[in-house]
Amino acid sequence: MFTGIVEELGVVEKLDHKETGARLTIACSRILAGATVGASIAVNGACVTAVELGQQHFAADLSPETLHRTNLGALHSGSLVNLERPLRANSRLDGHFVLGHVDGTAEILSLEALGNGNWWLRIRVPEKLARYVVEKGSLAVDGISLTVAALQGAEIAFTIIPHTYEHTNLRGYGAGARVNVEADILAKHVEKLLPQSRNASLSRCAFY
Repeated sequence: MFTGIVEELGVVEKLDHKETGARLTIACSRILAGATVGASIAVNGACVTAVELGQQHFAADLSPETLHRTNLGALHSGSLVNLERPLRANSRLDGHFVLGHVDGTAEILSLEALGNGNWWLRIRVPEKLARYVVEKGSLAVDGISLTVAALQGAEIAFTIIPHTYEHTNLRGYGAGARVNVEADILAKHVEKLLPQSRNASLSRCAFY
């Protein structure tokens, strides 16, 4: 589990596509502290397993599902990626609960400067995910915990503060780019449980 607070910008060294899946190698330093083979690392919000560790890099194998569901398959040498280590049980939760299980990709509609280093980001999420997004709620965008500032249907907007812009890969994106999105897991569970609760209530009413 992660929080959506990016710890480091990594640089893709290479992405080797295989007959099934691929191996991704990323140059980095900070997130390697304390890491072991088998450790989980969020790359653009997607949880991957480190299968190789070096002093200044790690490698992870990407499954066909990961390549299909995320933007990781479009990475290339030199691409910037957001990196985060898993949440410790005794740590502060500065963002929101992010599982690293990407729901799909969204299209960046615009990224416009507001002045003083602030930006206005607009994205379009898949229609099936729009119902999980609420104003002032959280959405993980390429692994970044962002607060929804405005929404209209499947179009969602966020204010990007200077720190976020400077310390994440958003600064390299423009209109048309695709970013990974993960909706709030709590909203998904509530949606699934509500019909069951409603049916159970109706059954009790019928019984009495």
